[in-house]
Amino acid sequence: MSPVLISDTGLAAEIAALINRVYCDAEKGIWLEGQSRTTEAEVAELVATGQIAVAWSGDRIVGSVRVQEIEDGVGEFGMLVAAPEERGTGIGTDLVSFAENWGREQGFAEMQLELLVPQTWEHPVKEFLRGWYTRTGYRLVRKDSLESAYPFLVPHLACPCDFLVFRKFLDPSK
Repeated sequence: MSPVLISDTGLAAEIAALINRVYCDAEKGIWLEGQSRTTEAEVAELVATGQIAVAWSGDRIVGSVRVQEIEDGVGEFGMLVAAPEERGTGIGTDLVSFAENWGREQGFAEMQLELLVPQTWEHPVKEFLRGWYTRTGYRLVRKDSLESAYPFLVPHLACPCDFLVFRKFLDPSK
């Protein structure tokens, strides 16, 4: 099933569990032990405000993405996850396409994403994602210190990190 925005906050626990399960592996070594990417309450709020889309396989949620407007003419997607057992089936690509189409429908000229990366070592998942996003048309527009942008996250890090900001122009004809 194609990804869809959802409004059922009753799905927040399942979505949060999926996000946390995927990020636990995808960001291994970046966060201190026991840290979670999100909470059921945060996901419920994002669902209630129309910012979460999910992909289904039968009656099971197998992927999700957050979409939002961050400034005039610019949307952003984040919290992109595909269930590990579904990798290679195109769910990630479908979710990114959904986010970009959502951005076009909103009249946005660009989409943005942020990628958290360690400063002193190369994380294999992050390097894979950097390459994937670049191949799909995203370009690095800046590198920021996590301390300056998200200081509240710094105490939870296992290593110093930066975040990379990527943007892509959206072709309105697609």
